[in-house]
Amino acid sequence: MIFRDRPLAVWGPPLVTLLLALVVLGTDAGGLATHLRGIQFDAYSRADPRYYQDSARHPVRVLELDAASVARFGAWPWPHAALASVVDGLKRHGASVVVLVGRIERPDPLAGRNLAGLVPAGANFDAARQTVEALPSPDTALATALSGTKAVTGFVFGASEAAHPPQLKTEIALEGARSPLARLPEGQNAAGSLPLIEAASAGVGALSLAIDADGRVRRMPLALRYQGKAVPTVDAEVLRLIQSGSDKKQKVVLKSDDGNSGFFGGPPGVMAVETEAGSLATAPDGSIWLAFAGPKPQRLIAASALLSEALPPNALAGAIVYIGDPSERVLTPNGLRPVAEIHAEAAENLLLGAVLRRPTAAEQGELLCLALVGIGCSLLIARAGVRAAAAGVVVVSAAVAYGAWRIFVSEHVLFDALGLVVALALVWVTGAVARGIEIWRMRSALKRAFTDVLPKRVINLIARQPEPMKLDGETRTVTYLACGVRGFADLASSFRGDPAAFTRLIQRVLDPLMSQALDHGGAIDRLTADGFTAFWNAPLDDPEHAVHACEAAMGMMEAIAQSNDIITHERRIDGVALDPVEIGVGVSSGPAIAGGFKVHGRTAYSVNGDCAVLATRIQRLSAQYGPAVIVSEDTRKAAERGFAFLEVDYIAPEQHEDPVKLYAMLGNPVMRASPKFRALATFHDHIFQSLRDRQWHKARELIAQCRKLSGASQKLYDMHLARIAYFQENPPSPDWDGAFRQILQ
Repeated sequence: MIFRDRPLAVWGPPLVTLLLALVVLGTDAGGLATHLRGIQFDAYSRADPRYYQDSARHPVRVLELDAASVARFGAWPWPHAALASVVDGLKRHGASVVVLVGRIERPDPLAGRNLAGLVPAGANFDAARQTVEALPSPDTALATALSGTKAVTGFVFGASEAAHPPQLKTEIALEGARSPLARLPEGQNAAGSLPLIEAASAGVGALSLAIDADGRVRRMPLALRYQGKAVPTVDAEVLRLIQSGSDKKQKVVLKSDDGNSGFFGGPPGVMAVETEAGSLATAPDGSIWLAFAGPKPQRLIAASALLSEALPPNALAGAIVYIGDPSERVLTPNGLRPVAEIHAEAAENLLLGAVLRRPTAAEQGELLCLALVGIGCSLLIARAGVRAAAAGVVVVSAAVAYGAWRIFVSEHVLFDALGLVVALALVWVTGAVARGIEIWRMRSALKRAFTDVLPKRVINLIARQPEPMKLDGETRTVTYLACGVRGFADLASSFRGDPAAFTRLIQRVLDPLMSQALDHGGAIDRLTADGFTAFWNAPLDDPEHAVHACEAAMGMMEAIAQSNDIITHERRIDGVALDPVEIGVGVSSGPAIAGGFKVHGRTAYSVNGDCAVLATRIQRLSAQYGPAVIVSEDTRKAAERGFAFLEVDYIAPEQHEDPVKLYAMLGNPVMRASPKFRALATFHDHIFQSLRDRQWHKARELIAQCRKLSGASQKLYDMHLARIAYFQENPPSPDWDGAFRQILQ
């Protein structure tokens, strides 16, 4: 039997896929890891959003440019005078901090000096021109309004060299034995607002968003690196301005992890930010993971209501109000949202201490978990098969997904389960494909060599799980069947003038007989000129091997009868009609050595033992008994419940061998229960008892009566009468065991 062991071809490819997955996820190649995490984290944010509530001291609001205010002042950006009116209105209603989410980089074009140029030239218009030029500057009005409250304005990176650099109000304080400055995102070419506006602002911060590789915002930076210093973002400046008045709180403090993050440490990064709500966890780059509450109408203030004094007094007491361009939007887990609302959500996170957490060790833990589970999946595919590995992958994936969801809901911790599940699925798919290719190769090799030798079921099972084939050899209890054409030599001689017809005849006879053996789970062992041999219970276990062998033998009787229906209607080349072909079948059960040996890279699988020798001898002797199927006593005991067996002989194959009882298989359990068979079996019991007792005359009388019964074999009785005559002339020794030995001499 062909079998090539290729373990590396099965578990090697999934391990390579696992290694690639670890590299891709660990390095975030192509932003794939970020994209997968984003899908999961966004789904979690939508499924379990942050509960929306106001901070007790500082509710967070966003100015809404409603239709009435747009009709009054036009689309954004509004004139600076209008902005000044808005800031004054916010101050009157008790707002604590006003944040301009945008850069005021140019003077207001509606300033008096700009409008004076529109007045016609000439002495008649000098007074009008002077009046226009004397109008208050809207830039000054806005600066005055901003100076009357805690205002935060922003600056951007990436501007031209000629842009005005920002006038920072403070720096970020970094605490720790090792500075995490190198982990902060670096900005170049900063450009601030108008010097007048920045001078009036209580805080100046960077207008930067942490946009992931898939274009979505899930984090908000608190600090950036600029000219070798840690500078705040607008969100950090808001946090600074609302802190209590101790000296330590004059700066936002970011704590370093001193390089002790993760399982193996690494370069120092930011660990936490100090707030009035306590230390809040940050990412190593100084950003916070946002717990989104989503769009909320309670967060919005209609600009028209503010300007028309429709709001109740102190409606904005202690509030932090964000003013920004409503058309400037970015993608978030909740879809496209105005940038001002994203900053407002960040402020709510900081005030309520509701940020999400993704420990530095999380990524290393995910990769380690993937490595262990991936190796287990690869080995499981090689050892237990694709289905067992699939079950393992499903169980592990479900457990990881459930665990990730639970720690998100209960602890607000982000663990990337989707990346692990996708990578593990790819490992399994690769292993399944590799396993499928290996099975296809092995099945092809098996089919090429044993399409007509092993049942298809056995070929497929061995190809999927070759372990049952113990090529080194093992002892198994098998049932061996030998089938051959009776009178083969005489039949061949009759076709001496037409050998092609003889070959076709033998093929027509043997093909359906071998098919019966294969269809009933047998393995073809040897093919001879006049027949073949087969065995059961090797290489795969078959607890009912004797029954299946007998079923195959019964099927052979039906198959030869159908073949003879065709054969008897044909003629040889000389015109003589063909006679029916008779076959003999011998079946024996017993221990045998099953195994194989390799020659020139091929492995032949077979069984060898006394049962194989006995089955072949029984098949050769079967012609003298009449019935076609003769079995040994061991086979009869193992298959007795399914067939009708009739004792026909008690012989010793060789002088020195123990004698064996032989039985003719005559039918199924229905026949065994019939009165005719029971009568015949009773007579046979008496005949063989008389022979053992040397009561030759009584045995003759019983045989004479048996000849008259239906189903009796006249050839069998002729043989026993001849033996009785032999024993009368050659009386057996006093210690005779009742077995006949002369027949094989």
